[in-house]
Amino acid sequence: MPDTATPPRPNLHGRLGDPDMTLATDPRSDPRMVAVLEPMGLAGRADPVSLTADSSLEDIRALAALGEPGFQQLFDGLFDVLPAVEGVESSTEAIAGVDGNDITLYIHRPAGDTGPCPGILHIHGGGMVILSAADLNYRRWRDELAAREMVVVGVEFRNAAGALGSHPFPAALNDCTSALEWMHARKDELGVSKLVVSGESGGGNLTLATALKAHRDGRLGMIDGVFAQCPYISGTYASPPPELPSLHENGGYFLAGDLMGYFVEAYDPGGANLTNPLAWPWHASVDDLRGMPPHVVSVNELDPLRDEGLDYYRKLVRAGVPTYCRTVNGTCHAGDLLMPGAMPDVYAASARDLATFAHTLC
Repeated sequence: MPDTATPPRPNLHGRLGDPDMTLATDPRSDPRMVAVLEPMGLAGRADPVSLTADSSLEDIRALAALGEPGFQQLFDGLFDVLPAVEGVESSTEAIAGVDGNDITLYIHRPAGDTGPCPGILHIHGGGMVILSAADLNYRRWRDELAAREMVVVGVEFRNAAGALGSHPFPAALNDCTSALEWMHARKDELGVSKLVVSGESGGGNLTLATALKAHRDGRLGMIDGVFAQCPYISGTYASPPPELPSLHENGGYFLAGDLMGYFVEAYDPGGANLTNPLAWPWHASVDDLRGMPPHVVSVNELDPLRDEGLDYYRKLVRAGVPTYCRTVNGTCHAGDLLMPGAMPDVYAASARDLATFAHTLC
């Protein structure tokens, strides 16, 4: 019987060149990253999830709720061995959201700070479906930024599933907008000079969507800069389009493509907003982006989501927006933010670049 397997094509990267490639065998992978992920079973191909096309929304939410503690335990294991960040202080604030709900804000700042400094509205990851701003890795990131002379506000937005669900689009975006308005109104009280919106993965989605919504609502003057990291913004994971080859090239690297597709359904049940830029910013047009404040888009070389971030960056450039793009080579999705113990230089570089961007805004 003839062999029908796809032969390796060594002139192409990742799984485009070899369908059996994994993070562990991809020559582009940072070996320090592989050494962390391999013992956890995360350097091979991501396993398919136990859902089908016939699975209900309740099934998807149940799977997300079941998996959320596992992700949190994984991240805790990577961060709880680190010494505390010195020279910062934190507090919490409860505010009312535009939907009448309560929102918790986590405020981190330099200890004893008296002068105005940049403010960061930080939006955590988790595909808008799981995880929490209270998670250890996000608390650490806000402390790291505060230690670089910034006031950082983390927003505990409503998720589409998990412990903080089930609240589909636009609940999370509304909560981020409420936090933006609160932070902007209290810039003097907080000691904030410029205000930057920033987040990774699902938080990268909400970072860009918050800016797009502010633009639509005539409130773009609240935002001085946008720093989106490994943004999860296309919503096309069930049927990856050819213009986003990294979804194939890096398919199954750390992220399971089918799980991302199911998270799309959890965030927007029925798919009424699949091409709405406020839900999936990749669908924004160049005209939608004209007049935006300066942006940075950061992507990871070995991330399935890499090319949607790069494509958004190119649209910003065509729209005349002052924009810089950085690619963190050798790393998986959010790999520069997840392994400070094994790759402290990479983690510090991402914190430094965000701080530099915020401190140098005109």
